[in-house]
Amino acid sequence: MSSPILPQGALSLRRYGADGAPHRHDHVQVVIGVHGQIELEVEGRGGRVDNGLAAFIAPGSDHAQSGDGHNQFLVLDCTLADMGDDAVERLRRQTFLPVPAAVRRLVEFVQLASPADGVPDTITRHCAPLLIDALVAERRPASRLAPLLRRIEAAPGEAWPAARMAVEAGLSVSRLHAVFRAEHDRTPQAWLSDLRLRAVQEALAGSTTPIAQLALDAGYSDQTALTRALRRATGLTPAAYRKLHQGR
Repeated sequence: MSSPILPQGALSLRRYGADGAPHRHDHVQVVIGVHGQIELEVEGRGGRVDNGLAAFIAPGSDHAQSGDGHNQFLVLDCTLADMGDDAVERLRRQTFLPVPAAVRRLVEFVQLASPADGVPDTITRHCAPLLIDALVAERRPASRLAPLLRRIEAAPGEAWPAARMAVEAGLSVSRLHAVFRAEHDRTPQAWLSDLRLRAVQEALAGSTTPIAQLALDAGYSDQTALTRALRRATGLTPAAYRKLHQGR
């Protein structure tokens, strides 16, 4: 059941099964991936929603979703007034939205701070307005890093030193660092570390692949290195993280 929509918006963590019935509602909804993916159709326009691509559903829009396997999504429900008419119209035309780094960090925080599928009221009051602000912000022109990031995301386990990234992006190493700082508020290697850790977290939650293999596939030197990284980020070992998320 959806949470009541508060003045600053409501947040919930949801899972979706196959063949959801078409429906509509009179408020704004944004669906952002945490784990897994779903196919979503909004007013006849279909697309896939995952942790890199969110869906914007305007009031009165017919929509239906279909999930397959383990998945979890953060859903923001808010009013037209929360976002503003201009932003709603712009986002309605786009429908499927790239997830900015600021939104991704907020989603990760909400997920880690929420027991089971319930988002505490204190987290909603703090994070819903921040999510709305990040989503309605005007998008920057296409990033010069976009082709590089797609290549890394397709093969995160490969060696990606800054020098290789710079060559792939057609930038000097110093310029690469400057662009990463401007667009992602972190160094290239910090961004890569976050990507690798997210890939392992998704695999731990959605597969039975041995942890040692997940570590190697994601670019960690061994399982011990992965354990250190995950414990720093979440306080959990890989085995405990898998048990927590697959046991929900």
